[in-house]
Amino acid sequence: MKLATALYLVPVNISDAPLRDTLPEGNLDVLRGLRHIIVENVRTARRFLKRCDPAFDIAAVTFHELNRHTDPADVSSYLDPLRAGEPVGVMSEAGCPAVADPGALAVSIAQREGLQVVPLVGPSSILMALMASGFNGQGFSFNGYLPIDAREREKKIRDLEALSRKLDMTQIFIETPYRNNRMVESLCHTLKGDTLICVACDITDPEKESIRTLPASRWKREKYDFDKRPAIFLIYSH
Repeated sequence: MKLATALYLVPVNISDAPLRDTLPEGNLDVLRGLRHIIVENVRTARRFLKRCDPAFDIAAVTFHELNRHTDPADVSSYLDPLRAGEPVGVMSEAGCPAVADPGALAVSIAQREGLQVVPLVGPSSILMALMASGFNGQGFSFNGYLPIDAREREKKIRDLEALSRKLDMTQIFIETPYRNNRMVESLCHTLKGDTLICVACDITDPEKESIRTLPASRWKREKYDFDKRPAIFLIYSH
C-alpha cells in the first residue's frame, strides 16, 4: 500500500480482545507501509506489530521512543523523514495516540509546520466509557489524573462536581490502577449522595469488561475490587 506523506496516528488495542474486534483492517495496511514509527515503548510496539501480522518486517522499521524520559528537544528530529517526503507513524502504549499520551508533542510540531496529520479509527477508552455511562455526551471534560494528596484530591472532586452541576457536563478522569479502589472511596466520601459515578474497567475485554453507573450513595454499599485494572472514572451531577 502506497501511503501519502503524512503523520499517521495509529490506535493500539486496549485489551487482549481479538484485533479484528477493535481495529479496522485498513489500519494494518497503514502499519505495513510505515518504516518510521514514533512509539511510547519499543518493546511493546514490536510485540503489537507482530500480533497484527506475524510476517511484519520489524527490522525494516526505525523506532523513536517518545515518553516521559524523552528530551523534548529531540522530538522534532523524529519528523525528519516526514519532512523528506516519507510517511511517519505515531503509536501509544494503548488506545489513541496523542490523547492523554506523549505523542501529542509530535503532532503539535507537525501542525506547527503545516505537515499533514492523519488520525486513524480505533478504540478510545475515554469515549467508550462516556458512551456506556448514560451521562451527558454533548458536554464533557477529560481531566487526566487527579491530585495524589488526599485533601487536594477531595477539593478537586468537589470542584468537578460543582462544574458538572452548573454546566451540565460529564467529568471524566483516570487513576493509576493500583489506586483505583482508593479513588472510589474518595468519590463516595466526597460527592453528594445523588451524584452519579461510573467506573469503566477493562474496556473491550470480552471476559473482564465492567461498566457500572450508580449514585455515590449506592457505591458506598457495593462490593468492588478495581485495583490493578485499567479504569476510567466519570461523574455527573444534575
